Amino acid sequence: MMKKLLLSGSLAVVLMSQTAAAAADERPNILLAIGDNWAWPHASILGDATVKTPVFDRMSQQGVLFDQAFCPVPSCSPTRSSLLTGRAAHQLREAASLWSKIDKFPVFTEMLEAAGYEVGFTGKGWSPGRYLEYGWKQNPVGKEYKSFEEFMAQRDPAKPFFFWHGNTDVALGRWKYGPEGWAGMDPDSVVVPPELPDNQASRESMLAYYGGVQRQDAQFGEAIERLEKDGLLDETAVIYTSDNGWQMPRGLANCYDTGMRIPMAVRWGNHLQAGRRVADFVCLTDLAPTFLELAGVPVPEEMTGRSFVDVMKGQPSAVVRDHVFIERERHANVRRNNLSYPIRGIRTAEFLYLWNLRPDRWPAGDPTAWMSVDDYGDVDRSWVKEYILQHRDEPAMRPFYDLSFAKRPAEELYDLRTDPHQLKNVAGDAAYAEARKQLRGRVEQWMKDTGDPRVDAGYDGWDAFEYFGGNVVDENGKLKQLKRPWQDLEAK
Repeated sequence: MMKKLLLSGSLAVVLMSQTAAAAADERPNILLAIGDNWAWPHASILGDATVKTPVFDRMSQQGVLFDQAFCPVPSCSPTRSSLLTGRAAHQLREAASLWSKIDKFPVFTEMLEAAGYEVGFTGKGWSPGRYLEYGWKQNPVGKEYKSFEEFMAQRDPAKPFFFWHGNTDVALGRWKYGPEGWAGMDPDSVVVPPELPDNQASRESMLAYYGGVQRQDAQFGEAIERLEKDGLLDETAVIYTSDNGWQMPRGLANCYDTGMRIPMAVRWGNHLQAGRRVADFVCLTDLAPTFLELAGVPVPEEMTGRSFVDVMKGQPSAVVRDHVFIERERHANVRRNNLSYPIRGIRTAEFLYLWNLRPDRWPAGDPTAWMSVDDYGDVDRSWVKEYILQHRDEPAMRPFYDLSFAKRPAEELYDLRTDPHQLKNVAGDAAYAEARKQLRGRVEQWMKDTGDPRVDAGYDGWDAFEYFGGNVVDENGKLKQLKRPWQDLEAK
């Protein structure tokens, strides 16, 4: 079946390269400005009073702001796999897991190139994982450039272009702790979400994260300035978004909004009504068919994503957009024997339903380090994580530990009308029995319709896929000494 899909996708690329597309000067340029681990609602226009994002705000005010945008998987390379292929992660074998590999699936960037687009990227493309050994001659995104400026200087001006601008300033590894990274922001202005303790560790970590958001916004602003300078801004569809949620506890690698919901704004000159906010649900998987439609390229049948060009233009959606399906397999290698923590779920305006397929496993990783990160390694190392774990036995801190690190039941259901932060699981409440049943049924049907191997309740194929990430455990099974960039602030 997989070979058949690969062949059909490849055939589609060949056919597209032979189609008579619109003249180059009539097709839009496309700039995808994609952040790394930047979560909703951390932008000024989304109501965050601390962080300043003038470029994202401008793109929203001069274009369309999506209030219900989500990633398909709360993990970097799996989401990028779905974005590139326009397909559900579970259809992509190893590419549904972090630090794995991606086979030579058809990707929209190659389809655009075959249709006459000049394609390039800078920063983080498809990553992290391996691809050169599996049929790729370069990153699946396309040819790499040092910067957007370099691409613009070298491109053929007679061709429309697609450029992937992958910023990583928001990633935890680039957080700058202390006033240097705060860019004038005040710790007292920070609103700590209820799933985290309201203390110095959370506030100052959030400021370090906000500093990354502002640096990202400034870099994307430079690309916008270049387009304006060249008179190309209004001829370019600019999509400004993120790959998944933030790296705080209960964020990245989790299927709650903190791991799945992302900012997204689209600007495209006078093609879009400025200042619109839309409530239609969109997913990053929808970007591939959206880009193809913008370029006048036929969308392959195997893509599960659906173009939202009609929504951008204020037209009735061709498909029902009242939900997104979400999933995850293995994030990091943090459980003995390379075990994943599989989840399938659905997010609607009223509910979040999650089906934890292996509830006997630790959702955040084993309590003692195995291969990746550290203890509970699916939660990245941060001051907040360390603080919660160090104080987990204190009555005031135990609820925060349970939310982010404890084992979870097979089913979770959250009523977003009364519980927007998804803190109270009502899956076992009789009053929600019918809602739970209906949502579970929709998830099961989606799995069947898209050929999810997990339809077989005993399937654990992802546990056998190789992991290519690093190892933080020494030959004696002990955790290596790891950096703690916040340590100088603890005594203050």
